[in-house]
Amino acid sequence: MSISKICEVRGVGLHSGVTTSVKIMPTDPGKGRYFVRVDLPNAPEIPAHISSVSQTTLSTELSANGASVRTVEHLLAALAALGIEDARIEIDGAELPLLDGSAGVWVAELTRSRANPLAVDLATAGVLTEPVWIYQEDLFVAAVPSPVLRFTYGIDFDVAPIGNQWHSWQPGKDDFITQVAPARTFGLAHQIDRLRSAGLIKGGTLENALVCDEDRWLNPPLRFPNEPSRHKLLDLIGDLSLLGKFPQAHFIAYKASHQLHVQLAKRLHEMGY
Repeated sequence: MSISKICEVRGVGLHSGVTTSVKIMPTDPGKGRYFVRVDLPNAPEIPAHISSVSQTTLSTELSANGASVRTVEHLLAALAALGIEDARIEIDGAELPLLDGSAGVWVAELTRSRANPLAVDLATAGVLTEPVWIYQEDLFVAAVPSPVLRFTYGIDFDVAPIGNQWHSWQPGKDDFITQVAPARTFGLAHQIDRLRSAGLIKGGTLENALVCDEDRWLNPPLRFPNEPSRHKLLDLIGDLSLLGKFPQAHFIAYKASHQLHVQLAKRLHEMGY
């Protein structure tokens, strides 16, 4: 499924702080999802594929043909969850807009531009027949055989506002548009100065990210009691979408990261999914 008309979004990148414009366009069936850096000579294409991943530090970056594009996970999650397998994504810079920190704006624009936004039936890349685990100490991400496609994410932070929380999403049963897409990115107040000194989150504000200290959220209210775990699940969907299609499996992550998500996707790709 592709979109039926062009949609355009403009905003500031989380890490770069630079404003970019994104135009999502119909493309040939079977072409897949891919980015086009229209600000560069010859408009190089960057496939939204696991083979293009070049960096996973606090976001996922793709590189190909001498060009890069960063923080792709929210848009890719929206495209994948809405069943949009083919899309040309033109961008005039190196980082996608963060918007409100969620996939909500992407979903709103895409559903207005999709041929049939209500009939979402995610095709899979076959049934997973054996479990696959990627772990680092007590952090892990896994894909286990399952009669249905399902995603589950757990997090555990030693600050009271977050603590231990989980969320699951099953395509076709649970509504991505209302239950996952609105969940915003989040951060810890004591990490902000360190991240900015490292050249990260230059575009992060209290308007596009949830921020908490040891005791409270600095910019309530939350959209869901477990909004952070829902957002991490959103990131997982976006990263695994780099496979093209999801294997039919139950994907489970706990305290994981873009790096671990991508490692799992690479392993599954090596297995033929």
